[in-house]
Amino acid sequence: MCWAGRIMLGTFSILLGLVHAAAACEFGPFPYRGTGIVCRMTEPAALLLNKEVAQVIQAAFRNAKFPNVTGERSLRLLGRVAYTLSDIQVNDLSIERSEVELKEDSAIHISIRNVTALFKGSLTYGYAGAWFLQLFHSVDFEIDSSIDLQLNVNLMCQKDRVAPDASDCYLTFHKLTLHLQGDKEPGWLKQLFTDFISFTLKLVLKREVCKEINAVAQMLTNFVIDLAANFVRDKDIIVDISLTSDPVIKARYIESHHKGIVVYKNNSSVLSDSVFSPSLLTESRMLYFWLSEHSLSSLAAAAFLDGQLVLNLRGEKLQELFEMEDTEEQRKAVQRIFQGNSYNDSVAKVWSLTQPQISFQPEGTVVRSSVAVEVSILLAGEEPLVALYMEKEITATIQATYAEKKLILQPVDSRVEIKVFKCTADPSGEDPSIQSFLQNMILVAGIPEVTSSIGSALTSLMNSKRLDLFDIINPEIITRKGYVIVQLDFGFPNHLLLNFLEKSL
Repeated sequence: MCWAGRIMLGTFSILLGLVHAAAACEFGPFPYRGTGIVCRMTEPAALLLNKEVAQVIQAAFRNAKFPNVTGERSLRLLGRVAYTLSDIQVNDLSIERSEVELKEDSAIHISIRNVTALFKGSLTYGYAGAWFLQLFHSVDFEIDSSIDLQLNVNLMCQKDRVAPDASDCYLTFHKLTLHLQGDKEPGWLKQLFTDFISFTLKLVLKREVCKEINAVAQMLTNFVIDLAANFVRDKDIIVDISLTSDPVIKARYIESHHKGIVVYKNNSSVLSDSVFSPSLLTESRMLYFWLSEHSLSSLAAAAFLDGQLVLNLRGEKLQELFEMEDTEEQRKAVQRIFQGNSYNDSVAKVWSLTQPQISFQPEGTVVRSSVAVEVSILLAGEEPLVALYMEKEITATIQATYAEKKLILQPVDSRVEIKVFKCTADPSGEDPSIQSFLQNMILVAGIPEVTSSIGSALTSLMNSKRLDLFDIINPEIITRKGYVIVQLDFGFPNHLLLNFLEKSL
C-alpha cells in the first residue's frame, strides 16, 4: 500500500520536503521507536532532480523585484555626478549547467555554472559643477552578465515542518558590462558608469536574487509538504507525518523519519516499539519507503471504522463470482440459491465484521478478519429476499505489486472457516453440494475478487492524489517481519513543476 509514496515533487525542494530538519525541534531519547514511516532518497535521485534545478533558478531570477539603484560620485571638473538605475528587468536568461551534491552531515550544495542574463532598464544621470547648472539625462541601458551561483541549503525544523534556509548564497560575476542605448553618449561616460556602479549593482543583484531563491525554495517546500499531507489524507483519515528524529544527510543519501500515526476523528494510537533501523535500507534504488506494521494496521482499522470495508456486487461481477466453473454441480447450486432469478435482480454484499488484523511476513501481508456475505434477491414491490447469509473467519496471505500505474493485490494462500450459515436453498446447512460449492467459490473467486477491488480502490485513491503523473520504474514491494519496504526508481514530470511555478510566481 503506497500511502507514503507522496513526497516526489519539486527539484531540490523535493530533497528538502523529504528531509524535515531538526535544528529547532525537540525529540525523545529513542526517536526510532516512534517511527512509522521512513523516506530515503539516494544520490541517483538527487542527480535526476538536478535537471530541474535550472527551472527553479530561472524562476527566481525572472521573479526577482529589483529596486532602483541610486548613487553619486564627485569627479574633478564635472563636480557631483548622480545616477539612478530604474525599471530593471531580466531578459534572455540561460544556464549552462547545474550540480547538486549532498554534503555529509551538513547541507545540500547546489552549484549553478555560467548563468548568462541580460538586464534592461533606464539610467537617469546628471551632474552639477561650478560653471554650469544641474542637468539630468535619461537613457535606456542593457547589462550583459555572466554569473556563477553557489548555494548551501541548510535545513531547519519549525513546528514539525521543514524551513529551508538558502541564505548561504554567493554570486560570482565573470562579466558585468553596461551598454547605453543608441551609442549617442561619449565613451568616457559609459566607462565612468560601468566603473563606479558595478559594485553597487552586484550587491543589489546578489541580494535580490538570493532573496528570491530563498522565497521560491520555501514556496516549493510548502507545496511539497502540503501535497504530502493531502496524499496521506482521505476524508476523516489522516496520517501524521511529523518528524520523529533529526534528518540524516550522507554523501550517498538523505533520510527522514516520520511518525506515521493514523488519526481518525481526532483519535489515534501510539507507536513506541518500531523495529526500524537504517541498516534495513540499501542505496541501490532512487527512492525507498519503509512502513511499519503498526501504521498499515492502523490504516486498515480506520478504514473499518469509517465504513469503507464494504463491497457490493451486481450483474456481471456477481455472475463471475458464482460462475467461476461451468459444471453441472455449479449450475444446480446457483439455480437453487438464486431461485431462478437474474443476477441483475440480485446483489451480494461483503463487509468486514471486525477490524482486520494485519501482519507483515516474508511470504506477504497476512490479513485476518471476520467477514459477512449476504446475497439478496430484489423483488419488484417487495422487501429484498435474503437468499444467503454467511459469517466466516478468513486468513489470507497477500502479495502486492505495482505495475502500469496500478496497485495489484494477489492472494497466494487463503483459509476460510464458516461460523454462521443461513441459506434458503439449504435450511439445515447440511447439503454437501451447496457447502462444497460455496467453500470453493469463496477460495477460488471470492477472496481474489475482494482483494482486486481493494487494489482498484487504492489505485483510484492514489491517482486522485496525482501519483499516476509520475513515471514509477520497476517498483518492488518487499515484506519482512513487522514492516514493508517500497523501493523504486522514478522519472520526474516536468510539467508539474512548470505549472506550479507559472501559477505561483
